[in-house]
Amino acid sequence: MSATPLVKHLHPIEHASAQGKPKEILDLALQQVGFIPNMYANMANAPGVLSTYLHGYGLFRSESGLKPAEQEVVFLAVSQVNGCHYCTAAHSMIAEKMSGVPADVLQAIRAQTALPDAKLATLYATTVAMVKSHGMPSPQTVQSFLDAGYQERDLMYIVLAIAVKTLSNFSNHLFATPVDARFAAYKVD
Repeated sequence: MSATPLVKHLHPIEHASAQGKPKEILDLALQQVGFIPNMYANMANAPGVLSTYLHGYGLFRSESGLKPAEQEVVFLAVSQVNGCHYCTAAHSMIAEKMSGVPADVLQAIRAQTALPDAKLATLYATTVAMVKSHGMPSPQTVQSFLDAGYQERDLMYIVLAIAVKTLSNFSNHLFATPVDARFAAYKVD
């Protein structure tokens, strides 16, 4: 991700001074997560982007049927392929502190080495293949995914996660979003 913002005339929207639609969506974000991440302050420049992100993120979390650790593996895979350092840091913290991703799995994901858990490794590889192939994984990738115990329906929720993370990853690229202090220990280069 570029260290220099690509957008020159848009700046983070401060919740305290926000008005209209940006304030409404930041109020919702604050209610949902308890603080306004830098990413949300940037995304609020286009309230529909932040609203779509929050809605899709919530649906992935609540409807996918994937366990929290599996959800983080998906989010980390998408963020890594898209080169989003902000989301990789944020989801690394969530993976460790909230979602129960085993430490050795998180370490392997961050190092981009083989995952020690076969099922999570298949989930990670399938997600990477989905992003890199623009949603057209090979039949072998899909069969390996199903053989690992996942369902075809899970592929659709990976599509939702890819859509949500693409909104945040690409927004972060435009703004060169600085990693929040909460996620700083998980920064990547």
